[in-house]
Amino acid sequence: MVTVRRTNTILYCRHWRETVAFYRDVLGLTVAHTTDWLVEFRLTADSFVSIAEAARTTIASAEGAGITLSLQVDDLDGLHRHLAEADGRPGPMQAKWGARVFYFHDPEGHRLEAWQDE
Repeated sequence: MVTVRRTNTILYCRHWRETVAFYRDVLGLTVAHTTDWLVEFRLTADSFVSIAEAARTTIASAEGAGITLSLQVDDLDGLHRHLAEADGRPGPMQAKWGARVFYFHDPEGHRLEAWQDE
């Protein structure tokens, strides 16, 4: 059996600078590690998301296709307001699975789902 101690999702991006700025400046995530082609953001103590510049890797951008990052947050309404004010274009609030949820996209086209228990 495998014991996982840490997770990191790597998103390969054509719009690297804009996507890094979105996660850093709009979402306000903490930078954990940076190079000249990759920025790793801390989501939780052991969970990270990295934004890699696809032009400098051997892996092409999926251009947002087939990816949803699901984020359980403490203040869903506050995040929705913040994104609307920052032109982050949050979608409408919905009720699903006993939770409230909305969707939005980063500059590369990756779909993000923000949710909070009802």
